[in-house]
Amino acid sequence: MSQDETTTRRAGRALDAANFFLADVRDGLGPYLAIYLLTEQKWDEASIGVVMSLATIAGIVAQTPAGALVDAIRAKRMIMIAAAIIVTAASLTLPLMSSFWPVAISQSIANAAGVIFAPAIAAVSLGIVGARAFTARIGRNETFNHAGNAVGAVIAGAAAYALGPSAVFYLMALTSAGSLVSVLAIPERAIDHDVARGLSRRKPSEPAERGEQPSGLGILLTCRPLLIFAICVALFHLANAAMLPLVGQKLALQDKNLGTSLMSACIAAAQLVMVPMALLVGARADRWGHKRFFLAALLILPLRAVLYTLSDDKAWLVGVQLLDGVGAGIFGAIMPVIVADLMRGTGRFNVAQGAVITAQSIGAALSTAMAGLVVVHGGYSAAFLVLGATAAIAVVVCWLLLPETGGTEAARPDAATAPAIPAE
Repeated sequence: MSQDETTTRRAGRALDAANFFLADVRDGLGPYLAIYLLTEQKWDEASIGVVMSLATIAGIVAQTPAGALVDAIRAKRMIMIAAAIIVTAASLTLPLMSSFWPVAISQSIANAAGVIFAPAIAAVSLGIVGARAFTARIGRNETFNHAGNAVGAVIAGAAAYALGPSAVFYLMALTSAGSLVSVLAIPERAIDHDVARGLSRRKPSEPAERGEQPSGLGILLTCRPLLIFAICVALFHLANAAMLPLVGQKLALQDKNLGTSLMSACIAAAQLVMVPMALLVGARADRWGHKRFFLAALLILPLRAVLYTLSDDKAWLVGVQLLDGVGAGIFGAIMPVIVADLMRGTGRFNVAQGAVITAQSIGAALSTAMAGLVVVHGGYSAAFLVLGATAAIAVVVCWLLLPETGGTEAARPDAATAPAIPAE
């Protein structure tokens, strides 16, 4: 085995570990935040929704600049390490706070730092394996990410049952340490930084850039399929982001002592299903078509929303959460692949990722605020139905307007290498 092959294999194993440990770091406290504020700080649902939305807005502001930074900088490992330290520090200070604004500010800082992980991990992956093996590598990334989430949720649930909701803070400190070691283990020389930003591998005589290309939000305005995809992603998260926190609140109101443990069961159940879904995307998406997988992820949401309204039984709610594993497992693996399809050859892959994730974050920010208000005025069932109707709109938009970007229907060389499709 050559030195290059050895380095690539080492980088792949380090990426596996980084995805596993970053699973509990990249989203901060995630759905546990709602339970902690509801049961320990005695906040109402509307205030919880506003805090979570403010934190997500901070991520929106930082997202596209984060993508541009990942495109421009070669110290991709170092910015991931810095982000992990900031997210962890902001989250671990939460027990010291009780009033609205300190909590809102700390979680906004955590979200703003956390947006670096998605484009950075995708960029490092692309820079190591190249475009041809990117779908399989993203599927592997998501597999280890979901495995990390599932293991973390099981440990958090057991620890919370024994020690109380604050146990999640100790778990986060441990996983953060593991993520730092894993990221540092990725060999710097294994990353081709031109390929990592969406350029093809080039000869030394060729220019690094292929002319002036759109960047940032400009890509959303000049590439019609990317614009349509961003709308679908925003609607997906407008429908999806609030569902798990709402389930967690329902469980916590039924049994305060078991609220965090039951939330962990919901997360673990979904994450275990996400593992085979991510593997399926990595193995079959190039053959079956990327749009088909994305559409399947969208179709799960209306069904899940309706099922949540049928019973308040703890076992039922945890069981329905398995469907989240199907939808989110597919979405997490296929999203960067579709963006890479559309941006191949432009050198703007990570800015485009940032723009799409900005749309995703807008949907998520509005989701928690919208659902919180509907719960206060109409109850939990009404909130789930509103979220399900939003997902149905996303299904229609995707079905009618989004073209196939990869796989059997998009195998033509011109379709794979076109830098951007201008708006009509």
